[in-house]
Amino acid sequence: MRLLFTSLGSFGHAFPLVPLAVAARDAGHDVVFATSEDFLPQLRKAGLETAAAGLGIRDAFGRAFAESGPPGPRRPPGEVPPEVLTPIVAKVFGEVMPERFGADLPPVFARFRPDLVVSESGNWGGVFAALQAGLPAVSHGFGRVSTGDPMVTRIREAIREHGASLGISVDEDLDAGSYLDICPESVQDPDFLARTPRRVPLRPVGWSEPGELPPGVLDRSRPLVYLTLGTAMGHAGVFGAAITGLSGLDVDVLVATGPTVDPATLGEVPPNVRLEAWVPQAALLPHVDLVVHHGGSGTTLGAFGAGLPQLLLPQGADQFSNADAVRAAGVGDRLLGTEVTAEAVATQARHLLTDTAVRDAARALAAEVAAMPSPAEVAAQLPTLA
Repeated sequence: MRLLFTSLGSFGHAFPLVPLAVAARDAGHDVVFATSEDFLPQLRKAGLETAAAGLGIRDAFGRAFAESGPPGPRRPPGEVPPEVLTPIVAKVFGEVMPERFGADLPPVFARFRPDLVVSESGNWGGVFAALQAGLPAVSHGFGRVSTGDPMVTRIREAIREHGASLGISVDEDLDAGSYLDICPESVQDPDFLARTPRRVPLRPVGWSEPGELPPGVLDRSRPLVYLTLGTAMGHAGVFGAAITGLSGLDVDVLVATGPTVDPATLGEVPPNVRLEAWVPQAALLPHVDLVVHHGGSGTTLGAFGAGLPQLLLPQGADQFSNADAVRAAGVGDRLLGTEVTAEAVATQARHLLTDTAVRDAARALAAEVAAMPSPAEVAAQLPTLA
């Protein structure tokens, strides 16, 4: 069977699809993964055949800001007022990206002739291109679905408008057929569960670029706290408050600063804190005692699977919804905006490291994740979905 996977070109959108793509390839299917040119090297490290399609997300936002944004210096998304940012985000995900994928994917279809298109749920350009080519398509989730957020509502409106411009009628639920859902049912959005009869559970299996764990991870003598703000919304001020708060505890702190924050801007750190620009997160999480993070879907689901308590410091996008879900599930807590102080981070982290109820809830959620169908099991179902 010929399978074409396609996603937006970013860690949070592409990496969740890699385990299924690899499992399908290992099962003997012909697999091609199509995403933006700048992200193809990441996928080749997983041994996948690739094809260029779509814009890099940074390029897409640059185009949307240039066409619709306010004049003046560029600001991080977390510092752009919602009334300005929301239409920009809707334009990127509902118009700019779908248009580019709509132009780039048909030649890929012609060369590869896929039997099924597996399109990441943020990439509606993949679904629209498949429908126009007469190809069956399924959606692959990248995390928890958020239905009540105003920004999500505006994105959905933009997607429907773009579909209508192509002569494709998209219903209220954006139903594209079967939905491969990597979010455990107990923390998935209840409205989404109620309206998605063709939901196919799929265990979230972390994948990250292969690499060595930092020194001290495997031979530590006290709890290890992992601090990350992801790959897109790092903020030096938030890092600074969190590092100050965590360093005062009897723990070791491993900080992944990511590509958006220069470690030099964080200054000299205490001896129990180690700064790394990048870590192999999937390999790291089993060795961690607490994750303090931005609330990105990949880190949230990875912590679910590893049975870890979480302290979320959300910065934007679906991170606030994920923080709400973590809190509701009893597996962690959150600090919002001005609540992120060194004192508050220290207090919350101390509590989450010692509270047995939180630890028990995290272990129960990890057991739920482990019971979900594996990528290999779902790969075996893909012919029936076509």
